[in-house]
Amino acid sequence: MVKTASFQSPWWRRLGLLALLLILGGGLTYLDQRHENDAGPTLGNTMGEPDYYLEDASMTRFDAQGQAYQRLETPRLVHTPSDDIIRTETPHGYLIDDQQRQWQVTSDTGIMNRSGEQLTLEGNARLVQPEQAWSLETQTLHYDNREAHAWSDTSAVLRQHNQSMRGDRFDAWINEDRMRLTDNVQGHLPQQSEDQGS
Repeated sequence: MVKTASFQSPWWRRLGLLALLLILGGGLTYLDQRHENDAGPTLGNTMGEPDYYLEDASMTRFDAQGQAYQRLETPRLVHTPSDDIIRTETPHGYLIDDQQRQWQVTSDTGIMNRSGEQLTLEGNARLVQPEQAWSLETQTLHYDNREAHAWSDTSAVLRQHNQSMRGDRFDAWINEDRMRLTDNVQGHLPQQSEDQGS
């Protein structure tokens, strides 16, 4: 009996040691994965690690015919390969219509999609018409180059000289030099003096 007990004792010890090693290995793996998840993306709202960034960048995009359709300047530009998105800080630029007029745009941040056909400006976004001097101010402004269509689903204020109009949605088709303000529209038109009215 004693010989059998002494023969089985090392086997049980080995099994206990193996179980302990497995538990420790699993715990270390769990902690390592948790650390990776906590690390998250390197820049605010970016997806994954950027593959490049540029400072004091100036970028011009051209269509298939070689015509410039968008110019953008930014103090910092970041590209992330996982979603193929370009993010910019305080961008200032121009949307160029088919008559080569330059519609000025500014905002706090900007995002360009894979092909550059979609531009989203966030935070104090502004669009200025080049000739009639009307300007749009909104929180988020989208632009689709294929349609030459700028729009905002956030509250927007349209200003021209000392007149202003506010609405919940704004649309502009820059090639047609046409804009529309819709949904809950309110305006401020200064009163004319009696001399001007007569």
